[in-house]
Amino acid sequence: MALHLGAEAKPCKPSGKVKVKGKGVPNCPDCCEKDKYYNTYTCSPKVSAQTKAVLTITSFDDDKGPSTCEGKFYPDDTPVVALSTGWFDKQKRCLKNVIIYGNGKNVTAKVVDECDSTMGCDDEHFYLPPCGKNILDASRGVWKALGVPKKDWGEMDIYWSDA
Repeated sequence: MALHLGAEAKPCKPSGKVKVKGKGVPNCPDCCEKDKYYNTYTCSPKVSAQTKAVLTITSFDDDKGPSTCEGKFYPDDTPVVALSTGWFDKQKRCLKNVIIYGNGKNVTAKVVDECDSTMGCDDEHFYLPPCGKNILDASRGVWKALGVPKKDWGEMDIYWSDA
């Protein structure tokens, strides 16, 4: 007789789509493309002891505005992250630590912001696409602590967990 441990968790499926509002930004390789639709998400995959994610890079010390959790900026060498909307969980992970595993190392980083998975492609979001459902948008300090060569900074598959 098979042991049934309950229903599998529902997969996180797109909740909608967005496209560029207005003219967009010409000659911007990271910006939304005119007439292309981008998925939005209100969910993220279930968090476990080893949650798969994609590590991306951002600055928390620039003109994109202060962090959501404390309303302040962070030096680029400080290990801080923004989580996809579902994982950010309406600010419930604000100022909590997460452990990021990648490149054979790990680092503890503080959650200071949301990587918005529900909106994008507009002036408020700098014409960038919505964040994916499984993103940890990290400072340079996180990438350095993981020992990733600078030439490889940008996007990397990782695991993470709550600290």
